[in-house]
Amino acid sequence: MTSVGSYLKKHTEALVKDVGIEPACALTGKSKATLGRYYSDHDEHAERFMPVDAVAALEAASSYPHVTAALSELRGITLSFDNRRTNAERSGGVNADVVALSQRFAMLMSEYSQSIADGVITVNEARRMLKETLALQQVLIDMKLHLEDDIT
Repeated sequence: MTSVGSYLKKHTEALVKDVGIEPACALTGKSKATLGRYYSDHDEHAERFMPVDAVAALEAASSYPHVTAALSELRGITLSFDNRRTNAERSGGVNADVVALSQRFAMLMSEYSQSIADGVITVNEARRMLKETLALQQVLIDMKLHLEDDIT
């Protein structure tokens, strides 16, 4: 199996597990076995991938668009995913974004420092650093939007 195929299957599995296998079956109309084949790394399933309509249905119910993000990353495209559900307008402008950016970067460096202290970054430590990286990315997106607002 190609590395691209393996990468997509890994993210397909993450999507199904995010939604839950039973709800995923209900949303897609597929059986557990069929869904399992979509992310199986066995040779007999190497060319089998989840249909786009099933991905769309699952991503609508998931906490994150796993497969869409994976496809974007393969093309070098960065997606902006904002799962914050705020009722208020973005406030504070660029100055508040710079402060938030420095705070998030400090948190990421703190996570990194703790993770690398023993010379090995574990899976859980990598997940925490990824979470901080995504939060840092969101602050950069907010800052970008504020700067675009200032230009127009």
